Amino acid sequence: MTNPGYNRRRFLTHTGAFTVGTAAFGLSGCGSGSSSAAPAIIASESERPKLPYGIQIGDMGDGRAMVWARSDRPARMRVEFDTSDSFLNPRQVIGPTATEASDFTSRIELTGLPSGEKIFLRVSYDSASDVKIGSEPVAGSFRTLPSPDGKRAVRFVWSGDTAGQGWGINPEFGGMKIYEAMRKRQPDFFVHSGDNIYADGPISAEVKAENGRIWKNIVIPEVSKVAETLNEFRGRYRYNMMDENIRRFNAEVPQIWQWDDHEVTNNWSASKDLGGDIRYSEKNIQTLIARGKQAFLEYAPMRWADQPESQRVYRRIPYGPLLDVFVLDMRSYRGPNSNNLQAVDSDASAFLGAAQVKWLKDSLSQSTATWKVIAADMPIGLQVPDGKDAGGTACWEAIANGNDGVPLGREIEMAGLLRDIKSIKNVVWITADVHYCAAHYYDPAHAKFTDFSPFWEFVAGPLNAGTFGPNALDGTFGPQVKFQKAPAAGLANLSPFAGFQFFGEVNIDPQTKAFTIDLRDLDGASVYSNTLPPAA
Repeated sequence: MTNPGYNRRRFLTHTGAFTVGTAAFGLSGCGSGSSSAAPAIIASESERPKLPYGIQIGDMGDGRAMVWARSDRPARMRVEFDTSDSFLNPRQVIGPTATEASDFTSRIELTGLPSGEKIFLRVSYDSASDVKIGSEPVAGSFRTLPSPDGKRAVRFVWSGDTAGQGWGINPEFGGMKIYEAMRKRQPDFFVHSGDNIYADGPISAEVKAENGRIWKNIVIPEVSKVAETLNEFRGRYRYNMMDENIRRFNAEVPQIWQWDDHEVTNNWSASKDLGGDIRYSEKNIQTLIARGKQAFLEYAPMRWADQPESQRVYRRIPYGPLLDVFVLDMRSYRGPNSNNLQAVDSDASAFLGAAQVKWLKDSLSQSTATWKVIAADMPIGLQVPDGKDAGGTACWEAIANGNDGVPLGREIEMAGLLRDIKSIKNVVWITADVHYCAAHYYDPAHAKFTDFSPFWEFVAGPLNAGTFGPNALDGTFGPQVKFQKAPAAGLANLSPFAGFQFFGEVNIDPQTKAFTIDLRDLDGASVYSNTLPPAA
Protein backbone atom coordinates (compact mmCIF):
# COMPACT_ATOMS: atom_id res chain seq x y z
CA MET A 1 0.00 0.00 0.00
CA THR A 2 1.39 3.37 -1.02
CA ASN A 3 0.39 6.93 -0.32
CA PRO A 4 0.88 8.53 -3.76
CA GLY A 5 0.61 12.04 -2.33
CA TYR A 6 3.64 11.59 -0.13
CA ASN A 7 6.56 12.31 -2.44
CA ARG A 8 10.27 11.82 -1.82
CA ARG A 9 11.01 15.52 -1.13
CA ARG A 10 8.30 15.71 1.53
CA PHE A 11 9.44 12.44 3.10
CA LEU A 12 13.07 13.51 3.37
CA THR A 13 12.01 16.83 4.85
CA HIS A 14 10.02 15.12 7.57
CA THR A 15 12.58 12.42 8.36
CA GLY A 16 15.72 14.48 8.38
CA ALA A 17 15.93 14.38 12.17
CA PHE A 18 15.98 11.22 14.27
CA THR A 19 17.55 9.79 17.36
CA VAL A 20 18.66 6.34 18.33
CA GLY A 21 17.98 4.74 21.70
CA THR A 22 18.61 1.37 23.28
CA ALA A 23 17.01 -0.88 25.83
CA ALA A 24 20.37 -2.16 27.00
CA PHE A 25 21.37 -0.80 30.40
CA GLY A 26 24.36 1.49 30.02
CA LEU A 27 24.62 1.12 26.24
CA SER A 28 24.20 3.84 23.67
CA GLY A 29 23.22 3.78 20.05
CA CYS A 30 24.96 5.26 17.07
CA GLY A 31 24.04 5.75 13.48
CA SER A 32 22.95 8.05 10.72
CA GLY A 33 19.87 8.34 8.62
CA SER A 34 22.10 8.39 5.57
CA SER A 35 23.94 5.20 6.51
CA SER A 36 24.06 2.72 3.68
CA ALA A 37 23.62 -0.99 4.15
CA ALA A 38 26.74 -3.08 4.17
CA PRO A 39 26.92 -5.30 1.10
CA ALA A 40 25.51 -8.70 1.95
CA ILE A 41 27.59 -11.81 1.68
CA ILE A 42 26.56 -15.41 1.37
CA ALA A 43 26.54 -16.98 4.81
CA SER A 44 25.20 -20.15 6.35
CA GLU A 45 22.03 -19.93 8.39
CA SER A 46 23.96 -20.63 11.57
CA GLU A 47 26.10 -17.52 10.98
CA ARG A 48 23.18 -15.18 10.49
CA PRO A 49 21.53 -13.37 13.43
CA LYS A 50 17.87 -14.16 13.95
CA LEU A 51 14.88 -12.34 15.45
CA PRO A 52 12.91 -15.23 16.97
CA TYR A 53 10.61 -12.96 19.00
CA GLY A 54 9.68 -10.50 16.28
CA ILE A 55 9.48 -6.75 16.81
CA GLN A 56 7.49 -4.28 18.88
CA ILE A 57 6.49 -0.65 18.38
CA GLY A 58 5.82 1.50 21.41
CA ASP A 59 5.31 4.85 23.12
CA MET A 60 4.17 6.80 20.10
CA GLY A 61 4.61 10.54 20.33
CA ASP A 62 4.57 13.62 18.15
CA GLY A 63 6.61 12.41 15.19
CA ARG A 64 8.21 9.68 17.32
CA ALA A 65 8.01 5.95 17.87
CA MET A 66 10.14 3.31 19.58
CA VAL A 67 11.07 0.18 17.66
CA TRP A 68 12.15 -2.83 19.74
CA ALA A 69 13.68 -6.14 18.76
CA ARG A 70 15.78 -8.97 20.15
CA SER A 71 18.61 -10.80 18.44
CA ASP A 72 19.75 -14.30 19.27
CA ARG A 73 23.41 -13.18 19.55
CA PRO A 74 25.54 -10.02 19.63
CA ALA A 75 24.42 -7.99 16.63
CA ARG A 76 23.81 -4.43 15.49
CA MET A 77 20.20 -3.33 15.01
CA ARG A 78 19.03 -1.83 11.72
CA VAL A 79 15.65 -0.27 10.86
CA GLU A 80 14.41 0.72 7.41
CA PHE A 81 11.16 2.67 7.17
CA ASP A 82 9.02 4.23 4.46
CA THR A 83 5.47 5.35 3.79
CA SER A 84 5.21 2.67 1.11
CA ASP A 85 5.28 -1.09 1.57
CA SER A 86 7.33 -1.26 -1.63
CA PHE A 87 10.09 0.75 0.10
CA LEU A 88 10.75 2.97 -2.92
CA ASN A 89 12.24 5.78 -0.81
CA PRO A 90 13.32 4.15 2.45
CA ARG A 91 15.23 5.74 5.29
CA GLN A 92 17.61 3.66 7.30
CA VAL A 93 18.80 3.94 10.90
CA ILE A 94 21.71 1.99 12.28
CA GLY A 95 21.18 1.39 15.95
CA PRO A 96 22.93 -0.09 18.96
CA THR A 97 24.62 -3.43 19.27
CA ALA A 98 22.51 -5.84 21.25
CA THR A 99 24.63 -7.72 23.76
CA GLU A 100 24.21 -10.24 26.54
CA ALA A 101 24.06 -7.34 29.04
CA SER A 102 20.53 -6.54 27.81
CA ASP A 103 19.57 -10.13 26.94
CA PHE A 104 20.26 -9.15 23.31
CA THR A 105 17.34 -6.68 23.28
CA SER A 106 17.74 -3.26 21.71
CA ARG A 107 15.62 -0.40 20.49
CA ILE A 108 15.73 2.52 18.11
CA GLU A 109 13.67 5.67 18.39
CA LEU A 110 12.42 7.05 15.09
CA THR A 111 11.73 10.79 15.10
CA GLY A 112 10.63 13.35 12.55
CA LEU A 113 7.82 11.05 11.42
CA PRO A 114 4.99 12.70 9.48
CA SER A 115 1.60 12.84 11.18
CA GLY A 116 -1.37 10.96 9.82
CA GLU A 117 0.65 8.44 7.80
CA LYS A 118 1.17 4.70 7.76
CA ILE A 119 4.81 3.77 8.28
CA PHE A 120 6.23 0.47 7.04
CA LEU A 121 9.22 -1.11 8.78
CA ARG A 122 11.90 -3.66 8.07
CA VAL A 123 13.95 -4.55 11.15
CA SER A 124 17.09 -6.63 11.01
CA TYR A 125 20.42 -7.27 12.73
CA ASP A 126 23.97 -7.32 11.39
CA SER A 127 26.37 -9.77 13.01
CA ALA A 128 28.72 -8.14 15.52
CA SER A 129 31.56 -10.28 14.20
CA ASP A 130 30.94 -9.39 10.54
CA VAL A 131 28.51 -6.58 9.66
CA LYS A 132 28.20 -7.99 6.14
CA ILE A 133 26.29 -10.95 7.58
CA GLY A 134 22.75 -9.88 8.25
CA SER A 135 19.52 -11.42 9.43
CA GLU A 136 16.36 -11.79 7.45
CA PRO A 137 14.29 -8.64 8.07
CA VAL A 138 11.09 -8.71 10.09
CA ALA A 139 8.34 -6.52 8.68
CA GLY A 140 5.95 -4.30 10.59
CA SER A 141 3.78 -1.23 10.20
CA PHE A 142 1.95 1.38 12.24
CA ARG A 143 0.03 4.63 11.91
CA THR A 144 1.55 7.82 13.22
CA LEU A 145 -0.35 10.30 15.38
CA PRO A 146 -3.32 12.08 13.81
CA SER A 147 -2.78 15.45 12.18
CA PRO A 148 -3.31 18.51 14.40
CA ASP A 149 -6.57 19.23 12.59
CA GLY A 150 -8.14 16.35 14.56
CA LYS A 151 -10.09 15.02 11.59
CA ARG A 152 -9.06 11.38 12.07
CA ALA A 153 -10.95 9.09 14.42
CA VAL A 154 -8.97 7.49 17.24
CA ARG A 155 -9.29 3.85 18.23
CA PHE A 156 -7.34 2.09 20.96
CA VAL A 157 -7.66 -1.10 22.97
CA TRP A 158 -6.52 -2.08 26.43
CA SER A 159 -6.40 -5.06 28.76
CA GLY A 160 -4.02 -6.88 31.11
CA ASP A 161 -2.99 -10.22 32.60
CA THR A 162 -1.03 -12.41 30.17
CA ALA A 163 -0.18 -16.09 30.82
CA GLY A 164 -1.46 -16.15 34.39
CA GLN A 165 -2.53 -18.91 36.78
CA GLY A 166 -0.78 -21.53 34.65
CA TRP A 167 -2.80 -20.87 31.49
CA GLY A 168 0.01 -20.41 28.95
CA ILE A 169 0.37 -20.99 25.22
CA ASN A 170 -1.93 -23.80 24.13
CA PRO A 171 -1.45 -24.49 20.40
CA GLU A 172 -4.52 -26.73 20.29
CA PHE A 173 -6.63 -23.77 21.49
CA GLY A 174 -5.03 -21.47 18.93
CA GLY A 175 -2.55 -19.88 21.31
CA MET A 176 -3.28 -16.53 22.93
CA LYS A 177 -5.89 -15.79 20.33
CA ILE A 178 -7.40 -12.74 22.02
CA TYR A 179 -4.39 -10.88 20.62
CA GLU A 180 -5.59 -11.77 17.13
CA ALA A 181 -9.09 -10.55 18.00
CA MET A 182 -7.58 -7.21 19.09
CA ARG A 183 -5.39 -6.99 15.97
CA LYS A 184 -8.41 -7.47 13.74
CA ARG A 185 -9.99 -4.40 15.33
CA GLN A 186 -7.13 -2.38 13.72
CA PRO A 187 -6.49 -0.14 16.73
CA ASP A 188 -4.11 2.82 16.64
CA PHE A 189 -2.43 1.52 19.80
CA PHE A 190 -2.78 -0.85 22.77
CA VAL A 191 -2.41 -0.16 26.49
CA HIS A 192 -1.19 -3.15 28.49
CA SER A 193 -2.51 -2.41 31.96
CA GLY A 194 -0.02 -4.59 33.79
CA ASP A 195 0.78 -8.20 34.63
CA ASN A 196 2.57 -8.52 31.31
CA ILE A 197 3.98 -11.76 32.75
CA TYR A 198 3.28 -13.96 35.77
CA ALA A 199 6.72 -14.35 37.26
CA ASP A 200 5.24 -16.14 40.28
CA GLY A 201 3.04 -18.54 38.29
CA PRO A 202 4.69 -21.78 37.12
CA ILE A 203 3.38 -23.19 33.84
CA SER A 204 3.00 -26.95 33.53
CA ALA A 205 2.65 -29.07 30.41
CA GLU A 206 -0.95 -29.97 31.28
CA VAL A 207 -3.51 -28.31 33.54
CA LYS A 208 -6.95 -29.64 34.38
CA ALA A 209 -9.59 -27.11 33.34
CA GLU A 210 -13.32 -26.91 33.96
CA ASN A 211 -15.55 -29.77 32.83
CA GLY A 212 -12.62 -32.17 32.93
CA ARG A 213 -10.90 -30.65 29.91
CA ILE A 214 -7.10 -30.61 29.69
CA TRP A 215 -5.22 -27.43 28.84
CA LYS A 216 -1.92 -28.28 27.10
CA ASN A 217 0.83 -25.66 27.42
CA ILE A 218 4.07 -25.11 25.61
CA VAL A 219 6.66 -25.13 28.41
CA ILE A 220 10.25 -23.87 28.56
CA PRO A 221 12.51 -24.16 31.64
CA GLU A 222 12.20 -20.46 32.51
CA VAL A 223 8.43 -20.71 33.10
CA SER A 224 8.37 -24.09 34.86
CA LYS A 225 9.04 -22.49 38.27
CA VAL A 226 8.72 -19.10 39.96
CA ALA A 227 11.14 -16.53 38.53
CA GLU A 228 14.08 -15.76 40.80
CA THR A 229 17.10 -15.24 38.55
CA LEU A 230 17.33 -12.44 36.01
CA ASN A 231 17.26 -15.03 33.22
CA GLU A 232 14.04 -16.52 34.57
CA PHE A 233 12.36 -13.11 34.61
CA ARG A 234 13.57 -12.45 31.08
CA GLY A 235 12.44 -15.90 30.01
CA ARG A 236 8.86 -15.06 30.94
CA TYR A 237 8.79 -12.30 28.30
CA ARG A 238 10.48 -14.51 25.74
CA TYR A 239 7.88 -17.18 26.42
CA ASN A 240 4.95 -14.85 25.70
CA MET A 241 6.57 -13.81 22.42
CA MET A 242 6.74 -17.41 21.31
CA ASP A 243 3.02 -17.06 20.61
CA GLU A 244 2.41 -16.23 16.97
CA ASN A 245 -0.70 -14.18 17.78
CA ILE A 246 1.36 -11.92 20.00
CA ARG A 247 4.17 -11.55 17.46
CA ARG A 248 1.72 -10.66 14.69
CA PHE A 249 -0.05 -8.18 16.99
CA ASN A 250 3.23 -6.61 18.13
CA ALA A 251 4.36 -5.99 14.55
CA GLU A 252 1.22 -3.98 13.72
CA VAL A 253 -0.07 -2.33 16.90
CA PRO A 254 2.00 0.22 18.87
CA GLN A 255 1.94 -0.47 22.59
CA ILE A 256 1.97 1.41 25.88
CA TRP A 257 3.13 -0.81 28.74
CA GLN A 258 2.64 -0.35 32.45
CA TRP A 259 3.37 -2.84 35.19
CA ASP A 260 1.66 -4.26 38.25
CA ASP A 261 2.60 -7.00 40.72
CA HIS A 262 3.14 -10.18 38.72
CA GLU A 263 6.11 -8.74 36.87
CA VAL A 264 7.84 -9.48 40.22
CA THR A 265 5.62 -11.57 42.51
CA ASN A 266 2.03 -11.61 43.73
CA ASN A 267 0.90 -8.47 45.61
CA TRP A 268 4.42 -7.25 46.24
CA SER A 269 5.15 -4.18 48.32
CA ALA A 270 7.89 -3.27 50.78
CA SER A 271 6.25 -5.52 53.38
CA LYS A 272 6.19 -8.64 51.20
CA ASP A 273 7.48 -11.61 53.19
CA LEU A 274 8.48 -14.71 51.23
CA GLY A 275 9.79 -16.51 54.28
CA GLY A 276 6.98 -19.05 54.25
CA ASP A 277 6.86 -19.57 50.47
CA ILE A 278 8.82 -22.77 49.84
CA ARG A 279 8.85 -22.08 46.08
CA TYR A 280 11.40 -19.31 46.59
CA SER A 281 15.02 -19.85 47.55
CA GLU A 282 15.64 -16.11 47.00
CA LYS A 283 13.72 -14.52 49.88
CA ASN A 284 14.93 -10.92 49.48
CA ILE A 285 12.04 -8.99 47.92
CA GLN A 286 14.28 -6.07 46.93
CA THR A 287 16.49 -8.41 44.91
CA LEU A 288 13.47 -9.82 43.10
CA ILE A 289 12.11 -6.31 42.45
CA ALA A 290 15.42 -5.21 40.91
CA ARG A 291 15.58 -8.24 38.63
CA GLY A 292 11.92 -8.03 37.70
CA LYS A 293 12.13 -4.36 36.84
CA GLN A 294 15.27 -4.81 34.76
CA ALA A 295 13.60 -7.52 32.70
CA PHE A 296 10.46 -5.41 32.31
CA LEU A 297 12.41 -2.40 31.05
CA GLU A 298 14.48 -4.52 28.68
CA TYR A 299 11.39 -6.05 27.05
CA ALA A 300 8.93 -3.14 27.19
CA PRO A 301 8.89 -1.07 23.97
CA MET A 302 8.86 2.11 26.00
CA ARG A 303 10.84 5.33 26.12
CA TRP A 304 12.16 5.26 29.68
CA ALA A 305 15.71 6.52 29.23
CA ASP A 306 14.76 10.22 28.90
CA GLN A 307 12.42 10.37 31.91
CA PRO A 308 13.27 12.90 34.67
CA GLU A 309 13.53 9.94 37.04
CA SER A 310 15.70 7.13 35.69
CA GLN A 311 13.62 4.21 34.45
CA ARG A 312 10.33 5.86 35.44
CA VAL A 313 7.22 4.00 34.37
CA TYR A 314 4.57 6.71 34.82
CA ARG A 315 4.35 9.06 31.85
CA ARG A 316 2.07 10.97 29.50
CA ILE A 317 1.45 9.72 25.97
CA PRO A 318 -0.17 12.43 23.81
CA TYR A 319 -2.23 11.19 20.88
CA GLY A 320 -3.30 14.25 18.95
CA PRO A 321 -5.94 16.86 19.80
CA LEU A 322 -8.57 14.32 20.85
CA LEU A 323 -6.63 12.29 23.43
CA ASP A 324 -3.94 12.26 26.10
CA VAL A 325 -3.12 9.04 27.95
CA PHE A 326 -1.69 9.29 31.47
CA VAL A 327 0.06 6.06 32.41
CA LEU A 328 0.27 5.44 36.16
CA ASP A 329 2.62 3.34 38.30
CA MET A 330 0.66 2.05 41.29
CA ARG A 331 3.43 -0.31 42.36
CA SER A 332 6.77 1.46 42.80
CA TYR A 333 5.87 4.17 45.31
CA ARG A 334 3.32 2.49 47.56
CA GLY A 335 3.70 1.92 51.25
CA PRO A 336 3.50 -1.60 52.63
CA ASN A 337 0.27 -3.51 52.12
CA SER A 338 -1.53 -3.28 55.47
CA ASN A 339 -5.02 -2.96 56.97
CA ASN A 340 -5.09 0.35 55.08
CA LEU A 341 -6.83 2.30 57.84
CA GLN A 342 -4.27 5.02 58.58
CA ALA A 343 -6.01 8.22 59.69
CA VAL A 344 -3.49 10.61 58.11
CA ASP A 345 -1.59 10.74 54.84
CA SER A 346 1.92 9.32 55.34
CA ASP A 347 4.55 7.11 53.77
CA ALA A 348 2.65 4.14 55.20
CA SER A 349 -0.54 5.12 53.35
CA ALA A 350 1.12 6.20 50.08
CA PHE A 351 -0.03 4.54 46.87
CA LEU A 352 0.99 6.69 43.91
CA GLY A 353 3.33 8.76 46.06
CA ALA A 354 3.47 12.53 46.36
CA ALA A 355 5.64 13.15 43.31
CA GLN A 356 3.45 11.08 40.99
CA VAL A 357 0.26 12.65 42.34
CA LYS A 358 1.66 16.13 41.70
CA TRP A 359 2.77 15.12 38.21
CA LEU A 360 -0.69 13.76 37.41
CA LYS A 361 -2.50 16.85 38.69
CA ASP A 362 -0.18 19.18 36.79
CA SER A 363 -0.30 17.12 33.59
CA LEU A 364 -4.09 16.89 33.61
CA SER A 365 -4.45 20.63 34.19
CA GLN A 366 -2.06 21.38 31.33
CA SER A 367 -3.69 18.99 28.86
CA THR A 368 -5.53 20.56 25.94
CA ALA A 369 -6.80 17.23 24.60
CA THR A 370 -10.55 16.68 24.53
CA TRP A 371 -10.31 13.40 26.46
CA LYS A 372 -7.91 12.57 29.28
CA VAL A 373 -7.60 8.84 29.85
CA ILE A 374 -5.92 7.71 33.06
CA ALA A 375 -4.47 4.23 32.58
CA ALA A 376 -4.34 2.70 36.05
CA ASP A 377 -2.99 -0.75 36.85
CA MET A 378 -5.58 -1.26 39.63
CA PRO A 379 -9.21 -0.19 40.14
CA ILE A 380 -10.18 2.52 42.63
CA GLY A 381 -13.29 1.24 44.38
CA LEU A 382 -13.00 -2.54 44.24
CA GLN A 383 -11.88 -4.46 47.30
CA VAL A 384 -8.69 -6.38 46.44
CA PRO A 385 -7.66 -8.39 49.52
CA ASP A 386 -4.14 -9.39 50.52
CA GLY A 387 -4.67 -11.87 53.34
CA LYS A 388 -4.68 -10.96 57.02
CA ASP A 389 -2.13 -9.64 59.47
CA ALA A 390 -0.95 -11.50 62.58
CA GLY A 391 -3.95 -10.22 64.50
CA GLY A 392 -6.43 -11.47 61.94
CA THR A 393 -7.26 -8.05 60.46
CA ALA A 394 -7.78 -7.92 56.70
CA CYS A 395 -4.98 -6.44 54.62
CA TRP A 396 -5.48 -4.77 51.26
CA GLU A 397 -3.64 -4.76 47.95
CA ALA A 398 -5.27 -1.80 46.20
CA ILE A 399 -6.83 1.52 47.30
CA ALA A 400 -10.08 0.35 48.87
CA ASN A 401 -10.12 -0.88 52.48
CA GLY A 402 -13.62 -2.33 52.72
CA ASN A 403 -15.02 0.00 55.38
CA ASP A 404 -17.30 2.17 53.18
CA GLY A 405 -16.55 5.19 55.36
CA VAL A 406 -14.57 8.40 55.18
CA PRO A 407 -11.23 8.11 53.37
CA LEU A 408 -8.61 6.22 55.36
CA GLY A 409 -5.26 4.75 54.40
CA ARG A 410 -4.59 4.91 50.66
CA GLU A 411 -8.03 6.40 50.12
CA ILE A 412 -6.75 9.67 51.61
CA GLU A 413 -4.31 10.17 48.73
CA MET A 414 -7.00 9.30 46.18
CA ALA A 415 -9.51 11.67 47.80
CA GLY A 416 -7.03 14.53 47.50
CA LEU A 417 -6.39 13.71 43.86
CA LEU A 418 -10.07 13.50 42.94
CA ARG A 419 -10.79 16.76 44.78
CA ASP A 420 -8.00 18.63 43.02
CA ILE A 421 -8.96 17.50 39.50
CA LYS A 422 -12.73 17.91 39.86
CA SER A 423 -12.78 20.95 37.55
CA ILE A 424 -11.02 19.08 34.72
CA LYS A 425 -13.48 17.78 32.17
CA ASN A 426 -13.62 14.50 30.26
CA VAL A 427 -11.45 12.37 32.52
CA VAL A 428 -11.95 8.60 32.15
CA TRP A 429 -10.14 5.82 34.02
CA ILE A 430 -9.24 2.45 32.44
CA THR A 431 -7.77 -0.53 34.27
CA ALA A 432 -7.52 -4.33 34.50
CA ASP A 433 -6.08 -6.48 37.36
CA VAL A 434 -9.22 -8.23 38.69
CA HIS A 435 -9.69 -10.71 35.81
CA TYR A 436 -13.20 -9.82 34.67
CA CYS A 437 -14.76 -6.87 32.85
CA ALA A 438 -16.93 -4.12 34.30
CA ALA A 439 -18.17 -0.55 33.97
CA HIS A 440 -18.21 1.54 37.14
CA TYR A 441 -19.70 5.00 37.61
CA TYR A 442 -18.35 6.95 40.60
CA ASP A 443 -21.01 9.32 41.87
CA PRO A 444 -20.54 11.71 44.81
CA ALA A 445 -24.29 11.49 45.44
CA HIS A 446 -23.74 7.89 46.57
CA ALA A 447 -20.34 8.41 48.22
CA LYS A 448 -19.10 9.02 51.74
CA PHE A 449 -16.48 11.38 50.32
CA THR A 450 -18.28 13.80 48.03
CA ASP A 451 -15.80 16.50 46.97
CA PHE A 452 -15.21 15.26 43.41
CA SER A 453 -16.85 15.24 40.00
CA PRO A 454 -18.54 12.05 38.76
CA PHE A 455 -16.41 9.86 36.50
CA TRP A 456 -16.33 6.48 34.76
CA GLU A 457 -13.91 3.62 35.33
CA PHE A 458 -13.83 0.74 32.84
CA VAL A 459 -12.26 -2.62 33.69
CA ALA A 460 -11.03 -5.19 31.16
CA GLY A 461 -9.08 -8.45 31.25
CA PRO A 462 -7.76 -11.00 31.49
CA LEU A 463 -6.00 -11.47 28.16
CA ASN A 464 -4.87 -15.04 28.74
CA ALA A 465 -5.20 -15.98 32.40
CA GLY A 466 -7.63 -17.35 34.94
CA THR A 467 -10.98 -15.58 35.32
CA PHE A 468 -12.19 -14.50 38.77
CA GLY A 469 -14.60 -12.07 40.37
CA PRO A 470 -16.65 -10.10 40.74
CA ASN A 471 -15.01 -8.20 43.59
CA ALA A 472 -16.97 -6.40 46.28
CA LEU A 473 -17.35 -2.62 46.11
CA ASP A 474 -16.09 -0.11 48.67
CA GLY A 475 -18.53 2.76 49.09
CA THR A 476 -16.12 5.56 50.00
CA PHE A 477 -16.16 7.06 46.49
CA GLY A 478 -19.64 5.88 45.55
CA PRO A 479 -18.93 3.37 42.76
CA GLN A 480 -21.95 1.87 41.04
CA VAL A 481 -21.75 -1.24 38.90
CA LYS A 482 -23.36 -0.40 35.56
CA PHE A 483 -22.16 -3.64 33.97
CA GLN A 484 -19.99 -6.61 34.82
CA LYS A 485 -19.30 -10.00 33.31
CA ALA A 486 -17.61 -12.54 35.54
CA PRO A 487 -17.89 -16.23 36.43
CA ALA A 488 -20.99 -17.47 38.21
CA ALA A 489 -20.90 -17.59 42.00
CA GLY A 490 -18.60 -20.29 43.32
CA LEU A 491 -16.48 -20.48 40.17
CA ALA A 492 -12.92 -19.15 39.99
CA ASN A 493 -9.77 -19.47 37.90
CA LEU A 494 -11.67 -20.44 34.79
CA SER A 495 -9.42 -21.23 31.84
CA PRO A 496 -9.60 -19.46 28.49
CA PHE A 497 -11.76 -22.43 27.38
CA ALA A 498 -14.63 -20.76 29.29
CA GLY A 499 -14.40 -17.63 27.13
CA PHE A 500 -14.25 -15.11 29.98
CA GLN A 501 -11.29 -13.23 28.50
CA PHE A 502 -11.88 -9.55 27.74
CA PHE A 503 -10.38 -6.40 26.29
CA GLY A 504 -11.66 -2.86 26.11
CA GLU A 505 -11.93 -0.68 23.02
CA VAL A 506 -12.32 3.10 22.78
CA ASN A 507 -13.41 5.00 19.68
CA ILE A 508 -13.35 8.80 19.60
CA ASP A 509 -15.37 10.43 16.84
CA PRO A 510 -13.54 13.40 15.27
CA GLN A 511 -16.75 15.28 14.45
CA THR A 512 -18.82 14.88 17.62
CA LYS A 513 -15.81 14.08 19.85
CA ALA A 514 -17.96 11.42 21.49
CA PHE A 515 -16.09 8.73 23.44
CA THR A 516 -17.50 5.25 22.77
CA ILE A 517 -16.38 2.39 24.98
CA ASP A 518 -16.89 -1.29 24.16
CA LEU A 519 -15.91 -4.23 26.33
CA ARG A 520 -15.16 -7.15 24.02
CA ASP A 521 -14.76 -10.87 24.54
CA LEU A 522 -12.24 -13.44 23.37
CA ASP A 523 -13.64 -13.34 19.83
CA GLY A 524 -13.91 -9.56 19.65
CA ALA A 525 -17.69 -9.43 20.14
CA SER A 526 -18.98 -6.49 22.18
CA VAL A 527 -20.58 -7.46 25.50
CA TYR A 528 -21.12 -3.85 26.64
CA SER A 529 -21.16 -0.47 24.92
CA ASN A 530 -21.56 3.10 26.13
CA THR A 531 -21.06 6.44 24.42
CA LEU A 532 -19.96 9.41 26.53
CA PRO A 533 -20.55 12.88 25.07
CA PRO A 534 -17.79 15.42 25.72
CA ALA A 535 -18.50 17.96 28.42
CA ALA A 536 -18.92 21.47 27.06
